[in-house]
Amino acid sequence: MRQFVKLGCAALLCALALPVVADDHMSRLRKLLTADEARAWQAVGRLNIGRNSFCTGALVAPDLVLTAAHCLFDPVTGGMIESSDVEFLAGWRNGRAVAYRKARRFVVNKSYDFNQQIVLQRVANDVALIELDRPIRDSSVIPFKSSSSTRVGEDVKVVSYAKDRSEVPSIEEPCNILDADARTLVLSCTVNFGASGSPIFVLDHGEPKIASVVSAMAKWRDRDVSLGVSLGDPLDDLIQQMHDTSAVFRSRKPGVLSLQEQLGGTDNRSIFFQR
Repeated sequence: MRQFVKLGCAALLCALALPVVADDHMSRLRKLLTADEARAWQAVGRLNIGRNSFCTGALVAPDLVLTAAHCLFDPVTGGMIESSDVEFLAGWRNGRAVAYRKARRFVVNKSYDFNQQIVLQRVANDVALIELDRPIRDSSVIPFKSSSSTRVGEDVKVVSYAKDRSEVPSIEEPCNILDADARTLVLSCTVNFGASGSPIFVLDHGEPKIASVVSAMAKWRDRDVSLGVSLGDPLDDLIQQMHDTSAVFRSRKPGVLSLQEQLGGTDNRSIFFQR
């Protein structure tokens, strides 16, 4: 769900007039307006794509940002964008970031296909890692650990930038996991343009860990929901791709170690990747 100054989307999934925020979500979504409120979430940042669009990303290492794969594709040509067009603004709030970094390179899940017509397969692989040109070595910006453990009914938190709230991060807490399979989560969380790649957190003994990233919005059992990709094998492959010196964008070498070890039935017509 990439935010553009002039909004558009892939032709297959255009339906931007549909409401995507349910009334019962509004009370749980709030902007992090003060420094104290935003302090724990400084490793979440706005991911600027070119001159006129953005997604959300989160640090999982001092030089690695986790986001959604579709953010790194041109919606018109279907091709990958240039890494030089990507900038990460850690902790962006009211016109200032804790750190500004350009992308050195990025890798997307090797099974991801931007033009995939089976939309749930597209969602299940919609994850990417961006390597920054320089690590962020700031004691106030602590990369997040990951979690591969989720369960239906579990409360989660989402920190995001989006349309009408692009200048400060917002947090939704709680929303919850409504349904899941091995690779995709259905969540009650609010999403809007710009929220693609937003980290979905579970609490592990009070510590927020990233369990998923926002990929799309959808209709599920007549309600507005968001879809996220489960962390696990797809990220294992990404980490191996990053570690493979021959990898530039799409290495086919399979992953071996998990991210934790190395870094610490819906209707296709109602699924929308907001771009």
